[in-house]
Amino acid sequence: MEIFGLAFMQRALLAAVLCGLAAPAVGTYLVQRRLALMGDGIGHVAVTGVALGLLTGASPTWTAVVVAVLGATLMELIRERGHTNGDVALALLFYGGLAGGILLTGLGGQSTSRLQQFLFGSITTISASDVWVTLVLALVVVAVCVGLAPQLFAVAQDQEFAQVAGLRVRGYNLLVAVLAAVSVTVAMRTVGLLLVSALMVVPVATAQQLTRSFRTTLAAAMVIGMLASVGGLSLSALAPAGTTVAPGPTIVLLALAGFVVTWPVGAWLRHRQRLVAPFEPVVPTGHETTGPHTDHQHGPDCGHVAVEHGDHLDYVHGGHRHAPHGEHYDEH
Repeated sequence: MEIFGLAFMQRALLAAVLCGLAAPAVGTYLVQRRLALMGDGIGHVAVTGVALGLLTGASPTWTAVVVAVLGATLMELIRERGHTNGDVALALLFYGGLAGGILLTGLGGQSTSRLQQFLFGSITTISASDVWVTLVLALVVVAVCVGLAPQLFAVAQDQEFAQVAGLRVRGYNLLVAVLAAVSVTVAMRTVGLLLVSALMVVPVATAQQLTRSFRTTLAAAMVIGMLASVGGLSLSALAPAGTTVAPGPTIVLLALAGFVVTWPVGAWLRHRQRLVAPFEPVVPTGHETTGPHTDHQHGPDCGHVAVEHGDHLDYVHGGHRHAPHGEHYDEH
């Protein structure tokens, strides 16, 4: 256990805690918007930013932040326009970022092993300056994700309703994309750019097995991500002598093991909820329109039973199920 008293391990533990909190915080909104693989795409683009830093002698972390933010903004704009060839444009962006990063690394005279520290993570070699950068960026990500949770959730859950409510949907979508880019660069020294999407998504999927409201899912995902990061790093450090256990893959596999363990529990809870639900989960043949509730707005933790209905939630109120739709509620 003496290894945990060494300076490099203390820096690694601090970085693991920060990345474990920040990545799932953004990942919760990406999963809500069904953009779970966006982090993977940003990670490919960030490779070019790392290579630019190695080529110019600048900090690879900061150059990766700049390139990742630009790439994430471009991805969001392409996705928003919704052209039929949008997926092709995104694929070109992903693969171009990865190929460009490898090419620039060779032009700068850097060995591929230097780039691999960012592709697959190298948390035990993180410097004190990198820890400070990680601390600042992670705190910003967590503060925004938690502080703007109501607005970001509204946009992620129902963009049309959020627009009617007066929220600037495009601005919040771009904000989530930028936060995802920052999270990718924060976690690239922990699990690597090629595995960072797992740290953003798997803890959220695990939390969803045990929670039913958005706030509890967000909090649980951050706790699970932190435990997986610290646990994976600890298992790597405590590996038998002569055995090389990479921290990044260990963190991801530990997070996946958590999902495997909680999935049966989540299946049982969902089955139990269906048994006590006052309505059968069938698609209704018609809707009646009811005006907005002047003294109450349905949402997470509003106190009414939530029933899954397709891609949204209905709330049981006054013997009926109410579904938010624009400025009114559909009653069925």
